[in-house]
Amino acid sequence: MALRRLTVDRTEQITPSIVRITLIGDALEGFSALGPTDHVKVFFPDPATGALTMPELTGDGVRRPTDGVVISRDYTPRQFRPAPFGAAELDIDFVLHAPDGTRIGTVDAAAGGPASAWAAAAHPGDELGVAGPRGSRLAPQDVSDAVLIADETALPAFTRWLDLLPASARITALLDIADEEVEPYLTGEQTQRASVEWLYRSDGPGQLLESVRSLDLAPDVYVWAAGEASALVPVRRYLKHEAALRTDQLDVQGYWRRGVVNLDHHAPVDPTDPD
Repeated sequence: MALRRLTVDRTEQITPSIVRITLIGDALEGFSALGPTDHVKVFFPDPATGALTMPELTGDGVRRPTDGVVISRDYTPRQFRPAPFGAAELDIDFVLHAPDGTRIGTVDAAAGGPASAWAAAAHPGDELGVAGPRGSRLAPQDVSDAVLIADETALPAFTRWLDLLPASARITALLDIADEEVEPYLTGEQTQRASVEWLYRSDGPGQLLESVRSLDLAPDVYVWAAGEASALVPVRRYLKHEAALRTDQLDVQGYWRRGVVNLDHHAPVDPTDPD
């Protein structure tokens, strides 16, 4: 696994709650992220000292430093642009907070939100650490019908699914967001690529499960869902047990969980009913 020290080249406020950080550095040579759900581990400076502490890669593997504070979170690499005649660039999108001011997402689950605070104040020249991806799980190319479910934290992965699923695939998207201020995250081309239903949490709870239940699922449909783990438990139970989707048709990932610091998104969404 590659460990890279990179530098902020520029920032872009995509929506009031999402900022895109573009990173550059010679260490990006050889970077690759070919799957829609690939993730990197991002290392942040200690808010108290400003020092960036990262593990070290040795002949015996990855060694955790004995000094300094290691702060890390997992993110989807939104886009990587190799540049044979210039600097390669890596875009990572950070959720800062919902438009209503409620902090959400992995970056803000920790007390004080060090990752969100860093992203909100990032400037060109700031340093950041990036490790991985460890490997890529490619998008299946035999999909004719797909349902993609995402909240703000999963929008980068959602857009990668749009890019990487076969052009012939019919895509239905259920996007569980705070309110309409998040909608500009998607380009016009992306909204045309899928049949998108925007679900505003400001309108009340329970909409996501109702929308999933209302879907007319094709026999060979592929469903990917990611976001707040607790909200996805009833969705997964319905799709797995009532809709009776096979294991190879269903991928549900908890990117964060309310009240949990730095959730391991590899952990089962529903510990009482793991795959």
